[in-house]
Amino acid sequence: MAKCDIPLWERTNLTLEEYAAYSGIGINKLRDLTNNEDCKFVLWIGNKRLIKRKLCDKYIEEQYSI
Repeated sequence: MAKCDIPLWERTNLTLEEYAAYSGIGINKLRDLTNNEDCKFVLWIGNKRLIKRKLCDKYIEEQYSI
C-alpha cells in the first residue's frame, strides 16, 4: 500500500501540510508550536519536520487556546 493510499487519520507521522489539512490549524501556527525545543510531538529527520499525530492530537485536546 502506497503512502498516498493511507488516510491521514491512520498515519503515525504527518508533514506540516498534511497535519494542517487534517486539523484545520494553519501551517505557520504549527511551525511556531514545533520550533520549541521542548515540543514532544515534533520529529526531525534532518531538516524535515514531521508531526507525531497522536501526541499532537492529545496536546491540542488539553489546550484552551493555541
